[in-house]
Amino acid sequence: MAMAAADIERMIKEALPDAKVEIKDLAGDGDHYAATVVSSAFKGMPKVKQHQLVYAALKGNMGGVLHALALTTSAE
Repeated sequence: MAMAAADIERMIKEALPDAKVEIKDLAGDGDHYAATVVSSAFKGMPKVKQHQLVYAALKGNMGGVLHALALTTSAE
């Protein structure tokens, strides 16, 4: 079972309302995505913490319904 890009974007924006989110389906299979997330919430955070916030926003779907997500995050 795959996860739609729109669902990924919605979940991230629910957790980070000011986020600019761009999702790309890397393999066309709904299981392998790349996401670019820009949010002021990331200001002053190391990349690991930024990525943890995004993964938390996905509410346990990472590694299950969502097989792979390559993340690029920034506060700008």
